Amino acid sequence: MPDHIPAVVPRSKRSTEARWLTVLRQRIIVNDLFAGLVGAAVGLVMHLNASGEFLMSGIWSLLLPGAWLGSVGALRGYSDRNLEFGSRRFGSILRSGLSIFGLAGIASFAGELFLPRWPVIVALASTIGLSLVLQYRTSRQLARGRYRGRNMRRVLVVGRDRQAETLRQHLENRPADGYLVVAVCRPGGEALPGAAASERMDEPDILAAVDLYSVDVVAIAADPDLSGELLRRLSWALEQRGVELIVSPGITEVSGSRISVRPVDGLLLLHVERPSVSAGPYLIKGTFDRVIGFLLLLGLSPLLLVIAVMVKLTSSGPVLFRQPRVGRNGEQFKMLKFRTMVLDPDRRLIDLAPVSDGSGVLFKLRDDPRVTRVGKSLRRYSLDDLPQLLNVLRGEMSLVGPRPALPTEVTHYTSNDARRLLVKPGLTGLWQVSGRYDLSWDESVLLDLRYVDNWSLQLDLLILLKTFRAVFSGTGAY
Repeated sequence: MPDHIPAVVPRSKRSTEARWLTVLRQRIIVNDLFAGLVGAAVGLVMHLNASGEFLMSGIWSLLLPGAWLGSVGALRGYSDRNLEFGSRRFGSILRSGLSIFGLAGIASFAGELFLPRWPVIVALASTIGLSLVLQYRTSRQLARGRYRGRNMRRVLVVGRDRQAETLRQHLENRPADGYLVVAVCRPGGEALPGAAASERMDEPDILAAVDLYSVDVVAIAADPDLSGELLRRLSWALEQRGVELIVSPGITEVSGSRISVRPVDGLLLLHVERPSVSAGPYLIKGTFDRVIGFLLLLGLSPLLLVIAVMVKLTSSGPVLFRQPRVGRNGEQFKMLKFRTMVLDPDRRLIDLAPVSDGSGVLFKLRDDPRVTRVGKSLRRYSLDDLPQLLNVLRGEMSLVGPRPALPTEVTHYTSNDARRLLVKPGLTGLWQVSGRYDLSWDESVLLDLRYVDNWSLQLDLLILLKTFRAVFSGTGAY
């Protein structure tokens, strides 16, 4: 690729990306305005019913919708990047609610104004809750449209053979992220062997390719030749064309919360934090597990009793099945489950091993003859796992974590696989919400390692929410 950066070639018409982003921004602003109006109305009605006063309630109600839009906008809730990635919008909404609540408290104290406390709290809670619901619905609709090929950003990938193809695969693996690779440009006219003719970019001039394919994004794969002054001047040229530049550092399976950029003498350094496996965060995680586990056990106790009676009446044997599993740091414990198989299932395992649906490490069988009639229903909706809440209360398991491993599986672990044992196994996890037993062994290990390296309480909460959807659908369970 030559050093020369040609003159700007203006784009003849506004890009499709700009149009759909404008429509999306308008829709989200209308949603937030509607949420603010509903919240203000709820707070006003609540205050009038309580005291009959109108002045301060009326002023507060008139100000809330405008203040809500202004706060979300000030926290970049309507920026292009946050519009496309719903998770960032969720954060903007929550921070906006806290900001308005804090400002209302300061105004009430400093200005000696009487603001109705509970109506204000209820109004803000209603506004935040409705905004989150509407944002979730909008994000789902945007994702569904992108899986049909709509609202995509046209991407030019620049890099050498392996790096460019890896970046391309990652961009195309998740259509919901909105990236559509339309061309791959290789420095010096290099072409990837086996690539379709339409995908080969022998033109070494990146900006010529940008104009030729009318792209919205240029994605640079990790390459020492595409850095420094050349990359700087390229970013200037792309800025004049209204084209976004993204650079891949080649790091995979690391969450954004562990990455930060640190400038040193004008050079940007990508800093990757170590995974949180220290005692401090796990003390918080353990407390969270026990509190939520106790509440779940208390609330589900009638269901547990009904399941226990059904298991006892429909097959001979104990209600609970106890099985050795490997926990954190390789310590073994007895994992509890409702019994879903006939007595002595291990005796028939040798005969069934040749027809396993899993790999040589993990035994899986879609139509296992050892499973009882009631057991099939329990397994389909993961109700047989509910007794593991007792394991959570005893500190042997976590609500969220890697899949509990059998001792025979651990003997086949590689050094990388053994990282799963750095945290407690979980009642649910990424494997549960990403396909359950439909996953291969390698896919299951990859998800568990991703969780170990990137876990946080926010991730745990997200997985717990997604677990309900996975369980109710019954997908991947047998």
